[in-house]
Amino acid sequence: MLRTPTDETRLRILAWLKEPGPAADGVTTEAVAERFSMPHPVAVTHLRLLQATGMLRTSRSEGRVHYHREEMRIAEVARMFEKGW
Repeated sequence: MLRTPTDETRLRILAWLKEPGPAADGVTTEAVAERFSMPHPVAVTHLRLLQATGMLRTSRSEGRVHYHREEMRIAEVARMFEKGW
């Protein structure tokens, strides 16, 4: 689950979700696909993997799923890698 794509797409998604607009409102799969110029199914795969590892959480607004950073889990994973895990 933690395999890293060579182009670091998941890291770029997490970084984007830290910016003020996305951080406040979350982002939809469509927004990720558009922002990173990727097909919708590829965006779904990245977001679901990040959610499955606990680094993203979801909310619903107007019938749409919005993804948000889960800061505590991201910090926990970062600490594991800093320790050489």
